[in-house]
Amino acid sequence: MTRILLVRHGEAAAEWGQHEDPGLSERGRQQASDTAQALLLRLGADDWQILSSPKARALETAAPLAAASGLSVAIEPAYREVPVPVAMEQRKPWLRQFMQQQWPGQPAALWQWRQGLVDALEGLARPTLVFTHFLVINAAVAEAEGRDEVLCFWPDNASVTEFCLQAGRLQLVSLGRSLQTVVN
Repeated sequence: MTRILLVRHGEAAAEWGQHEDPGLSERGRQQASDTAQALLLRLGADDWQILSSPKARALETAAPLAAASGLSVAIEPAYREVPVPVAMEQRKPWLRQFMQQQWPGQPAALWQWRQGLVDALEGLARPTLVFTHFLVINAAVAEAEGRDEVLCFWPDNASVTEFCLQAGRLQLVSLGRSLQTVVN
């Protein structure tokens, strides 16, 4: 059984429709530090690896754990945020609408994004921490639980959702801390 921990990035310094690739806010840096300390207690002696979305907020959330554990962070584009087919100023309305939808009937590009991240997760061969995004975690939960909803739960900033691989299939172990907030 391979353990996989998906960590949502800390609070971003800009809202989702304001900046292409914001880093973390001061609060987000504190969340990243707190989460790193909690994760150190969970790692044990296993041969963990750290992967991250290429986005600044995910990489900055991974940095405190990497520094404290001595592990390096490898960038994995499969764990990037959902591709948005609209201009920056239309992102928030698109996101709100998308999160109310179901996976069946979504365009091919969104299915390809989802399948790419599922394939990447199901291809992991050792315990892995993945620093990633709200909708990535939701897509993984939908896959593991056989659910059609785009939005399965509201993972809080710097929360940890645990999965495992059994017979090469993604299984949900536990949802991370959930909070009904506005997605930045």
